[in-house]
Amino acid sequence: MASKESPERFQVLSFAQVERLDQMLREPVYIHGKGNFPTLDLTLLELVDSLREKLAANGIPVRHVRLNGGAASYILCSDESKVYNDLDVIFGVDLSTEEKSQKIREILFGTLMEFLPDNVNKNRIGCGIMQEAYVEKMVKICTSKDQWSLISLANNKGKNIELKFVDRMRRQFEFSVDSFQIILDSLLFFYKVTDIPMNEHFYPTVIGESVFGDFGVALHHLNNKLIATRNPEEIRGGGLLKYCNLLVRDYSPACKKEIKELEKYMCSRFFIDFTELPQQRQKLESYLYSHFANDEVAKYEYLMILKRVVDSSTVCLMGHERRQTLQLISELAQQVQRNLAFQQPIPHSVITGPFQNFVPCLQYIPLDYDPYYYQPQQHTTPSPPAERISHFYQTPPTKGRTFTWRRTGRTPRTGSWFTS
Repeated sequence: MASKESPERFQVLSFAQVERLDQMLREPVYIHGKGNFPTLDLTLLELVDSLREKLAANGIPVRHVRLNGGAASYILCSDESKVYNDLDVIFGVDLSTEEKSQKIREILFGTLMEFLPDNVNKNRIGCGIMQEAYVEKMVKICTSKDQWSLISLANNKGKNIELKFVDRMRRQFEFSVDSFQIILDSLLFFYKVTDIPMNEHFYPTVIGESVFGDFGVALHHLNNKLIATRNPEEIRGGGLLKYCNLLVRDYSPACKKEIKELEKYMCSRFFIDFTELPQQRQKLESYLYSHFANDEVAKYEYLMILKRVVDSSTVCLMGHERRQTLQLISELAQQVQRNLAFQQPIPHSVITGPFQNFVPCLQYIPLDYDPYYYQPQQHTTPSPPAERISHFYQTPPTKGRTFTWRRTGRTPRTGSWFTS
């Protein structure tokens, strides 16, 4: 494994990768507001550049700006069909005092106000209102080894803009395939000094880094859909949910001999961080909403994989606790199954594949009926005396409706600034 100072952690991006990065930064992105608040239409380049300048002008210099996570993997991957969920951007800043953290939040919301439509009266909108209207999640971590905060800006299609302000962070990745960071400073400077379009003979030098270790090894894992990590017990939640997400996207373990042992560490850390059943439900529902909002089939397959991993690799729970968690996953899967009944049948591969023992019995019924409430029954009604013939018919009961309240819904929340 490459050391932290090893040059093997770094690699210069090719022109094709820089061009792809340039397109991502200039693409329109949308931050959706709750209630009647308008949608903010901007580019990632406009937001990052404006925020960096305002931080520096207010006495908070930015050490570096980096593209992180799935978006960075999308830039580096050789598979052009690869997709990403969130746009993760890291700002290296000083968070030594609470005053600086508060100032950063105020500067961010002040920057977002500049992107409100012209017909909005901005004098009546403050930072608190902007937070309630546009923030999906806020997290703040302050320990001896970690000091950072996260502000996630909402997008209805699941592609949130996640801005992370980092002073220090012990663990910056979960798996090798999401360990990439692209340093944007040279590209941002290039935009400032010239208007000449980039070409293969004239473009800035952009550096990528793998915080997992060897850049080449991590890139090999990314291009070949391999799962590798180390010390999953150091990750909040153990990386269990992300691991199952990789499996549902056809990734496979880089080392099959070690993966069963790693699964045990993932499950143990997950149940240490989320000990109570309501916490587990909230975490699972939030993850499903963020990563599978528009794909019920993938959501169902994900829950089946998660149930298999928990069932086979959990060693830290008592029997009844383990059964309660498995029942929770089954309930979520059945809810997805009911939703699928109104869209399309579950693929045959799911029913007959490795998860067949976890798939509830399916019943093919008319799509007009709710399968959870529909129980076919036969009734007889007397015919006219002259005919004396019994007629059979089916009468389904009134269709039931299910309403699900989501914490991530459109209603503004009140209470604490930060959620875990």
